[in-house]
Amino acid sequence: MAAGRTNWRNVIMVISLAILIAVEIFGVALASGWALAGLFDLGHIAAYVLMGLFSVLAAYGLLNFMRRVVKIERLTHRG
Repeated sequence: MAAGRTNWRNVIMVISLAILIAVEIFGVALASGWALAGLFDLGHIAAYVLMGLFSVLAAYGLLNFMRRVVKIERLTHRG
């Protein structure tokens, strides 16, 4: 990161964005695992496995998204 003062407005916005998107993505991941296991009558263990699998995919997607956001968004004042 370049030397300079922290742009707190952008930092707070990025943190808020991360929280909002993480809650939505992980909610969808858990609900999808539960719904697919219930639809195909796979049982509790398969439901937990699907939830875990979808949560790992959600974490990977969130990590890549946040890397791009931090790269694009200016978190410090230059000058």
